[in-house]
This record gives sequence, C-alpha cells and structure tokens, in this order.
Amino acid sequence: MKITFLGTGTSQGVPVIGCSCAACTSEDPRDDRLRSAIHLDIDGVSIVIDTGPDFRQQMLRHQIKRLDAIFITHEHNDHVIGLDDIRAFNFLQRTDIPLYAEERVIKALNQRFSYVFGYDKYPGVPKVTTHTLTANERFSCHDIDFMPVRVMHGKLPIIGFRIGGFSYITDASLIDDASKELIRDSEILVLNALRREDHHSHFTQEQAISMAEELRAKTTYLTHISHHMGMTQDWQQELPKSVIPAYDGLVLTID
Repeated sequence: MKITFLGTGTSQGVPVIGCSCAACTSEDPRDDRLRSAIHLDIDGVSIVIDTGPDFRQQMLRHQIKRLDAIFITHEHNDHVIGLDDIRAFNFLQRTDIPLYAEERVIKALNQRFSYVFGYDKYPGVPKVTTHTLTANERFSCHDIDFMPVRVMHGKLPIIGFRIGGFSYITDASLIDDASKELIRDSEILVLNALRREDHHSHFTQEQAISMAEELRAKTTYLTHISHHMGMTQDWQQELPKSVIPAYDGLVLTID
C-alpha cells in the first residue's frame, strides 16, 4: 500500500490568509499545508480519504488519474467541499464513483450538494453511489477490508480508518477504549495535532504524543497542523523519534 499525504493543514491551511507569522512566511515547503486528506494506492485501487477545498489541486499535483472510491471522515467543509471536482474522474472513467460515509454525513452531503443527489440532474454533475458505514464495523471495498473507527471531534462523532497496519485518525479530540483496541499496535499511525494549546475538538501536540504512546504505534505521523505550531524545522525537535510531522507530498509504503 502506498500512502500519499495530499494535505496536512487545518481548516484554514498554511499559510493563513493575511498572516505574516513564521510558519505562514516560511520558505520551507513542509510549512505549505493544504487541507488534510490522503490518497491510498492498494494494489492499483485508488482511494481518497476526504475531498476538501484543495481536492482539484491535490489531484493535479500528484497526477492522480483514476479514482475508485471516496471515504469521508465527517461533513465539515474542509473535508468535503471539493466533492464537485470528482466530475473529472466521472468523465474519464465513464462510471459513478462509490462514496463511503456514515448515514448522517450522507444526509449532510445531500443537503450541501442537492444538485448531485437530486432527481432532476443536469448533465455533467458529479456521479456517486453512496454506501453507508457503521463505526467499528468492518466493510469491504474492491475486495479490500477496512475498519471505520469511531472517534470524537469535540461533540461530533466522526470516523477514522484502519487498513491492515495503517491507521488514519484526523480531527479527533477523544478516542474511547473500544476504538483504541481497533487501532492499537499500528505499524503506521496518523494523528491530528492542531497546536500546543488546548482545543475543544482537536488533539494538541502533547495529547497526540501521549495517544501514540498509549496505542503502541511503531511510527506516528502528525497531521491537521495549524500555523500556531510554527516552523516544522523548529517544532519537530520537540518530538520523540517515533513521532514525525507529516507534510504535503510525503509518501509512505506499507505491506
């Protein structure tokens, strides 16, 4: 499995509009962060987790020319609002694209993209087939097994995913014991780490480190990072050797 970090930033991205802080004016490409999303290539099956506002740019940047499925973690704009741009894949592949999400999220997408899900569709709208996920219940997509894992984003229940030895958790502030068991001992764990200061709906850097240690992850990559963290070259020195800042364009492989 090949894992590509399409974006590693928080909802505003980095740089933030109008900001002149060290991270936002950094010349280090690791500090240039689009909204969080990843791409999975599993034996030729192409999957994206989340379609945020930078989706089109991310597909072009990484020359992704096929899309076999979309997984959605939750309905916030920075994770879904780029859905319209899947049209290019509909045209190329001449087929609808499977979209996997919880029932609540699918209903939110129906409201936000009524022209996609309505009955009277005009030519050229994005075409998807929706599949309802249930948290902590395994499902199969293109004959590949996935586990959607329940985590809490403040008061909002959302999902992450475990695929073999890889676990992807973004926008979490709490993981209960049952979900911890589903992602424990991952070879590669991705966790959100918004900033150092407490936040009502995201792990801080210290909380993410503590969670990685508790889950016994071999290697943890931090994502959904805000400009408040400062420059990557500085704050990465605060991390244990097994915890690494992810950055846009980072590619990992795992059996």
